Order: sequence, then structure tokens, then C-alpha cells
Amino acid sequence: MAEIKNSRLPVYAVIFTVLFKLLFLLTHYIQEDAFITWRVAQNLLDYGVIGFNGNVKISASTTHLYVFVSCLFNLIFGKDNFIEPLLIFNSILFTIGSLLLSHLLLKNPWHKAIFIFLTGILPPAIKISILGMEYGILFFLEMALLYYGFRKDKKWALLVLPVLILFTRIDTAIFLGIVFLVDTFWNKKLRWAYISGGILGVLTAVAFNWFYFGEIVNNTIVAKKLAYDHHFTLAQDIEYFRLNYGNFWGMLKLPGDFNPFTVVLLVFELLCFIYLIRQREKRNYFLWMIFLFGWVKQLVFLSQKSLFDWYYWVPQILLFVPVLIFVLEQKVKRNIWLSALIVFYILPMLAFQTVHSIATGNGEWNYRRTIGLFLNRYEKDKNQWILLEPAGYVPYFSGLKAIDEVGLVDKQIQEEIKKDKANYWINTVKKRKPKYLLSYADLFEGKNTDYYKAHYRLLKEFRVKDHLKSDNKILEKIYILKPSGTDYNLYIRTD
Repeated sequence: MAEIKNSRLPVYAVIFTVLFKLLFLLTHYIQEDAFITWRVAQNLLDYGVIGFNGNVKISASTTHLYVFVSCLFNLIFGKDNFIEPLLIFNSILFTIGSLLLSHLLLKNPWHKAIFIFLTGILPPAIKISILGMEYGILFFLEMALLYYGFRKDKKWALLVLPVLILFTRIDTAIFLGIVFLVDTFWNKKLRWAYISGGILGVLTAVAFNWFYFGEIVNNTIVAKKLAYDHHFTLAQDIEYFRLNYGNFWGMLKLPGDFNPFTVVLLVFELLCFIYLIRQREKRNYFLWMIFLFGWVKQLVFLSQKSLFDWYYWVPQILLFVPVLIFVLEQKVKRNIWLSALIVFYILPMLAFQTVHSIATGNGEWNYRRTIGLFLNRYEKDKNQWILLEPAGYVPYFSGLKAIDEVGLVDKQIQEEIKKDKANYWINTVKKRKPKYLLSYADLFEGKNTDYYKAHYRLLKEFRVKDHLKSDNKILEKIYILKPSGTDYNLYIRTD
């Protein structure tokens, strides 16, 4: 009877971890890009087209599978009520993924339960669960592939899960490729079912993009490469990597060029990994998969100057896994090791993420969303256009058609970037005459002032400082400690 109760501990840990993380929903910390995906999902419901602005097809979201999942939640719960259920769903899926990972790497039910909870309250795990991005689904699918495909050797998993993984994000080819290489070198044979699944996944993702959008890769990838492209020398590339690796390899961002916390963590992760793989354990097979993937994903994306936080969430978690296993399996003074890890790392990281979530949630939900709600009340004609950056909260809550600076949701501005990158903003304004402009800058000062003054007037100023107050003094101190957001000027066309 005791063994049966212990075997249920990991499941209880899943339930407890999900319930604990639901507290973070109160922060309203939702990533800007999640609202792009949700706008695409609602565009599909309203117009029958995967797009962003009416019946124009465009792969404005990086993830096709999550668009369809978001559509389903919209249908079930309605446009005004689907967000919280979807965030809970993401949290549940991520935590089940950590359960599957614990089955791959640990034997003791108590170790599994502690592993699930400590993994679940790491900063990237909290962000995966509550920020509204597709990584809850993705983490679940990837861990399910390892567990059912490579642990249980289920052919359906090897065939179906690579298709779903690639249909969630095309860059998961890195994960699938690392898993394939480790499996092949470890077992000295090819898994033809997995190869077939990978080929089918690539063909499905590429065929969908080609036949529906007329493109090979998602528009988001093309747009970001075009907008953020810089020609660097090798020395500049190396310096760029040095300046940024510290803020993405670890879990804590700090101002400045050097992040000592990340360096210490990186070294400890490596030492723990080396210690574990020196033991003759079957789980080393999976340790190699997740640790190599973490390194390769980080190196590839940092070398390509992809400085968006969400690319690094899953690698950050997987690279930390050897640390948790090392501490949990200490034979001598394990309680001291575990207590030290919790007191000196887990709890500080949890506190850091709590403050960050509260402050950023205020800057996003209480501030940036306000701009969209103002426009929603002010402008009743939802066919009017706004030129802005970014294209998340404001278009979603205003309901207006949007042109974003990067070209994620509108391809025409990409053509202007190709023609004249230095002047593409003003050229777009002159050519397309959007009714609204939302700018970080004061358009009535500097270059092209005369044109803006002749055709636009300042409608409203939005300032971060006006949203740093709260009746709760603790919240107000957090808002002031870490103000989040950007000052905006909203202009309306006068002719």
C-alpha cells in the first residue's frame, strides 16, 4: 500500500505545482507576441483566413498548431474568457512534460516529486506556463516524444509527434536533429519510424506554408531577418556573443557586459553533467539528448543574434536538469545540498521572477493594454489602420488593422524596408496614409517634421510614470523599483 501511495507522489506533485503557479495569473504578465497569435486565431474565426488584417493571408504567428489550439479555446470559452483557461492548459501541459522527464531520469518517487516542483518554479518554467506562448505545448510534445518514442518505443509516437512538434515551431528541427544524432550514435542503428516521422513533419510544415501562404518558411522569420539584419565582421560577431550570452544562457538578466551568476551556473551545470554521465546509467542516453540540445540551441540562436527571451526558456530548463539530479541523488548530506540549492538559488530565482512578473504585468496589462482600450472606444471604424511597434496588445484590444514596423503582420512594409531601410517608416506613412501613428518618438521634432505637422496631430500621450501607482503600497514599490514599458505618442491623421 505504501508503494502504491509513493508511486502517486509525482502525480500529486503535478497537481500541486500547477495550483501553485496559478498565483502568477494574478500578475497579468502576458507576452506581447501571444496576442499576435491570438489575433491570428480570432482572424481565422472571423474571416476564415489565417491572417491578421481581414481576409489577407499571412503567417503572422510563429506557430501554426498553437493558432488552432487558440481557435478551439475561443470557440469553447468565447473571445472575452478564453485567456485564463488557455494559460491554465499551458501550465498543465508543461508540468505533465516535466513528469515525463522525471520518469526518464529518476527512479525514486520522492525525487520525481521534488524534481517536478523545483523545475516548475524556475523562472523560465513560470514564463512558459503563464505568458501565453506556445512553449507549454512544445515542451509537453518534446518530452512525450522522448518518453513514448524512445523510452517506450511506441511507433505512433515516433511518427506522429515529430509532425506536431514541427507544426508548432519549425526551429524545433534542432531538437529533433540532436535526438536523432544521439540515438543513432548510442544504439548504432537507424530508427526508420523516427526518420519517417521527421520527414513527414518537415513535409507537412513546408507543404502547409507553401500551399496556404505561398512561402517556404513563416513570414515572421523572413520579417525579423530583414528588419534586424546587420553585417558584422567575425570580431564583431564574437564581441556581440560575449556581450549577450550571460543574459540568455542563465535565468537572471543583469545590466552590463558580464553576468557572474550565469558563469557560475554554467560551470556548475557542466560539472554536474560530467559527474552524472560518468556513472553507467541508462538515463545517460536522455541526458546527452537534452544537454546537447540545450547547448546547440543556445549557440545557434545567440550566434544568429536572436535576442528574444522565449527562444531560450526550454534550453535554460534542460541545462539545469543535471544540477537537480545531482543534488537529489547525493548519498551524503543530501538534505544540506538540497537546502542550499533551494535557499541560495531556487528561492532567489522565484523571488526575482515574482517581482519581474508583477512589474512587467503592470507595464503590459495595466499600461500597454490601456492604449488599445482607448483606441477601441475612440475609433468605431475597425477598418482604420495604425502604424506601430509592436503588434500585440494595441491591435488586439483596439481591433484596428495594423502595420507593424518589423513586418510581422503586414508584408507591404517589408517592401519599403527593401527599397529604403533608412526611410521606410516615413515612406510607408506617405504611401498608405494610416489614420493612426503610435511612436516612441516625438514626430513633431527632427526629420520629416513638416510632413507630420501638416497631416497629423497629437491625439494623446501615454507615459509609463502615470501607471506606477497602486493602492497596495508593496505593489507600488515594485512598480517604481522596476518600471516596465515605453512612453508612446499617439497621432491621428487630420486630412
